[in-house]
Amino acid sequence: MANGPVRVRFCPSPTGNPHVGLVRTALFNWAFARHSGGTLVFRIEDTDAARDSEESYEQLLDSMRWLGLDWDEGPEVGGPHAPYRQSQRMDLYRDTAQKLLAAGHAYHCYCTTEELDARREAARAAGRPSGYDGHCRDLTEERKAAYEAEGRTSIVRFRMPDEPITFTDLVRGELTFTPENVPDYGIVRANGAPLYTLVNPVDDALMEITHVLRGEDLLSSTPRQIALYKALIELGIAKDIPAFGHLPYVMGEGNKKLSKRDPQASLNLYRERGFLPEGLLNYLSLLGWSLAADRDIFTMDEMVAAFDIADVNANPARFDLKKAEAINADHIRLLDAKTFIEACGPWLKAPYAPWPAESFDAAAFEALAPLAQTRLTVLSDITANVDFLFLDEPVTDEASWAKAMKPGTDALLETARTKIAEAEWTTESLKNAVLAAGEEHGLKLGKAQAPVRVAVTGRTVGLPLFESLELLGRERTLSRIDRALAELRA
Repeated sequence: MANGPVRVRFCPSPTGNPHVGLVRTALFNWAFARHSGGTLVFRIEDTDAARDSEESYEQLLDSMRWLGLDWDEGPEVGGPHAPYRQSQRMDLYRDTAQKLLAAGHAYHCYCTTEELDARREAARAAGRPSGYDGHCRDLTEERKAAYEAEGRTSIVRFRMPDEPITFTDLVRGELTFTPENVPDYGIVRANGAPLYTLVNPVDDALMEITHVLRGEDLLSSTPRQIALYKALIELGIAKDIPAFGHLPYVMGEGNKKLSKRDPQASLNLYRERGFLPEGLLNYLSLLGWSLAADRDIFTMDEMVAAFDIADVNANPARFDLKKAEAINADHIRLLDAKTFIEACGPWLKAPYAPWPAESFDAAAFEALAPLAQTRLTVLSDITANVDFLFLDEPVTDEASWAKAMKPGTDALLETARTKIAEAEWTTESLKNAVLAAGEEHGLKLGKAQAPVRVAVTGRTVGLPLFESLELLGRERTLSRIDRALAELRA
């Protein structure tokens, strides 16, 4: 297996929005490279012209930048093994395929889809493995010519060795695959286009990758790649076989593998909701790894210092949205005041903010920000928490109104209005005013302040009420209470 300075790679395909499983793979590779003082190669696997898009490519780069997962070689950075997009490396793959054919490590297969299906079905019926049966392995030149005379096209298959392949997985320990379970496989399509099974190992070889950390779903392809590596070493294309580590599945709802199509899998969802990059990465790191048994909250610097691939758990990890939110909330609370205010910025203006831009008062928001910081789960929550301060009238939640404004509430609200109007405009005096109003009606503070809160902010939950009233001001507070009284009495 490989030795020397660590070189790992992250090699996504630019198809659709990045998903959290992909991010978890990028994170573990990044942490492993940073912990070991090694190199992270960012490579784009864009050989599928029908599915790849430039928009997805740009999203991948933007996502990595947003997450703070920097790379040492790859797009925008360059490096000694450029280019780092497979679509720009086709000559290398064609040349390698020809060398494999010439050395007898690969061969042309002329089997039609119908023939393959029929033989697979027969193998299943007989209780035998249904992989490729080696029909074209040792064709004579005459037979090849006959097939070509029929107008048949051929793919290129790699010739697997007739012996077991054993390797030590960095996560799962020693694994053995027997020949009947790893048949010869295609590496070049009939139209000459190279397949993932060829381009991925060839790039890893040429880029001198020492460790391949990837998802468990790719485990079955590893013995194929190890056999191909041995052939590449013989041809002088590869130096070593990399060490492989297969990361556990991420499970979604119903204990099924989290799919790219699952709504909660989309990275864009978490960005739009206002997850902090470090909060999201902290949670994703827990899907198969932990800093300590009794510690869930940590920084990426702390993860890098502690990360060891040997500590990754092989068991599937379940994606728990509520835990992800809780961890993100903890990271929001860890921000200093200035950083928190800056982080809220996008959600305080269009298209998120329902108030006109000219209504926003930066000084008022800065005063309110420390109260909001302790209550947010995601940054987008800030909009609903502070909208009462910047709108002419609050957005009233119907359920909150129904809960707080029961019949007879107008009497309490009238008393509270009178005492608030007479109070000194400070947090403590406003609290005492509502407390006194509640006492007159036989209510504790919690019950007494609910109608005031809904009248002024539109909701039963939100930021501390009396600090909010102080910032809102006497005139606007009393006007909103008057409006609520009028509606109650209508």
